[in-house]
Amino acid sequence: MMESNNLEKQEFTPKSRLHAILDGRRVDRPACICPGGMMNMVTDGLQKEAGVGLPEAHTDARKMADLAEAVIKDGIFENCGVPFCMTVEAEAMGAKITLGNNLFEPHVVEYAMSDVDNYAELKPIDLESGRAKVVLDAIKILKDEVKDAPIIGNLTGPVSTAASLVDPEKFYMQLRRKNENAHKVMDFVTEQLIKFGVAQVEAGADVITIADPSGTGEILGPKYFTEFAVDYINKLTDALHEAGAEVIVHICGQMKYVYDQLKDVRSDALSFDAIVSLREARKHLPGRVLMGNVSTFAVELTDPDNVDSLTRKCVDNGADIVSPACGLGMGSPLPNVRAILKAVRSTPVSEE
Repeated sequence: MMESNNLEKQEFTPKSRLHAILDGRRVDRPACICPGGMMNMVTDGLQKEAGVGLPEAHTDARKMADLAEAVIKDGIFENCGVPFCMTVEAEAMGAKITLGNNLFEPHVVEYAMSDVDNYAELKPIDLESGRAKVVLDAIKILKDEVKDAPIIGNLTGPVSTAASLVDPEKFYMQLRRKNENAHKVMDFVTEQLIKFGVAQVEAGADVITIADPSGTGEILGPKYFTEFAVDYINKLTDALHEAGAEVIVHICGQMKYVYDQLKDVRSDALSFDAIVSLREARKHLPGRVLMGNVSTFAVELTDPDNVDSLTRKCVDNGADIVSPACGLGMGSPLPNVRAILKAVRSTPVSEE
């Protein structure tokens, strides 16, 4: 939660506003972002308006940067964010993926290993080739071309990356049954994520968002949520902070089982999906910067007035940063998507 000092008498840019919020300073209104990665903002409509399509922008740095820039040029959100999926890390470590098309995102089609016992088969991320290099090159382009909006780099969280390298049902069982080797997988994965994340910061990312939807407390339970989600996320956030980045962490699922554990996550902001009441989260997480959580189902399937209402509710319930609750559906109408930012811009922070 932002500290209640007097509002600073200054004009905020989207970049300075987001940094101020993450630093815990009071600002004129919430930031409005869609980070990228799991929280993908690239709809079919945006692709058509920008004249840049998927899957081409997944593998071409110039096109990736152009599509990311279209988000701010078209007045949709207040940031650029890359990449546009959650498969870059898993592919680099040995999983096989499909790049999808303009209507569905890349996903894993073959795991890198059959069992956590095979952790030695995993490949280190090569930052000089493949889509990892594309992401880094796109961030460098954005750094040169975008001045007033924050550039957000994205990482798939440690649990979610691991669950993209081995069948997730098996992985969850092996957290207990093959605990030692499960930790070896997590150690390797986290080291690779640190390498990729630090490289994104060095390329020009202002903020890194870590999305770990598979690391939910509903699946893991409090004990394993701490052991496999919180502990490894903190190793990652600590390294990113040391590299000079601010960090947002997004966790999916209901939080009521793990609020005590969430207090230990060393991020600058915590982001939740639509199932979580931000008002309840505020009660359990006093002093934390909270982000969320406009329903992406509503954005895709309702109308601008409903999206406006949901956005204002997020602000009223305590969102310091407003964002979609998850990745936007590719068919989301642009008027609905734009309604989020329009609502945020007309709901200033109270002077109280």
